[in-house]
Amino acid sequence: MLPPLVVLNGPTASGKSSLAIRVAQQLTRRGHPSEIVNADSMLVYRGMDIGTAKPTVAELAAVPHHLVDILDVTQTSTVADIQALAREVIARLRAEGIVPVLVGGSALYVHAIVDDFDFPGSDPQVRARHEARLAEVGPYALHAELAQRAPEAAASMDPGNGRRIVRALEVLELTGELRPRLPQWTYALERVLQYGLEIDREVMDRRINERVDQMWSDGLVEEVRRLEEQGLREGLTASRALGYRQVLAHLDGEVDEHTAREMTKAGTRRFARKQLGWFRRDPRVVWLPAGDPSSPERIVDDVCQALG
Repeated sequence: MLPPLVVLNGPTASGKSSLAIRVAQQLTRRGHPSEIVNADSMLVYRGMDIGTAKPTVAELAAVPHHLVDILDVTQTSTVADIQALAREVIARLRAEGIVPVLVGGSALYVHAIVDDFDFPGSDPQVRARHEARLAEVGPYALHAELAQRAPEAAASMDPGNGRRIVRALEVLELTGELRPRLPQWTYALERVLQYGLEIDREVMDRRINERVDQMWSDGLVEEVRRLEEQGLREGLTASRALGYRQVLAHLDGEVDEHTAREMTKAGTRRFARKQLGWFRRDPRVVWLPAGDPSSPERIVDDVCQALG
């Protein structure tokens, strides 16, 4: 019998990473080896540590982590890439009798990994044409074009996310339509146990503001300068990460440093609310209070019961 897959969902600053470590450690102590699989699109990048709130060296050493620090900032990462990599790791761990703990990330990435989720095809020439236009006119002009052709899909996108807008225009050209809603909740993987962390919005906003302030104190601007020398601006994915794109705008002289910090806070708060909204739509998620000290034991008991 395959070990179950534990999935931990929740918005930014809800404590998913620390909970995952405690769950994996308790499972291992109870005779069920457990390892963590990252589903966050930015933790895959080497050097993007402060702005992603990447687990510390000690935390990474406490429990084996997979899909962390596997790409350079110049490389592009897509949902389809993370889906394939995560499913491969999960299958390998389960075959070895290890309980994988999947930690998201956005709902899109988690959903793509655990559920039936197919991606439209791609055409390099079509994409290159739209990417050239992105470089010429910028993301906001392309978003306005997308809004005319597929208003519902455009409304769900960040107008500044050029990579995602280019992909939408590519799919629209290739298929003639965009599906603005995610597919139905149908597991592609067996024996999934999903949990979500509930957190009061005011508390969440306060934690996000404090986290961003701490990132600045820890040297986010200096980290971005260092990564800029390594080609951060060339990375279509990495350069769009929250915090990083705001600091790049500051380094370009578009905004002052205080404005960049406040923009990062506001953008992260919006993203966290969107995360929570998507997770709330999934009826299979068992919700637990964020920070509840009994949560690790609750999850571990469920896993042990599933293991018989």
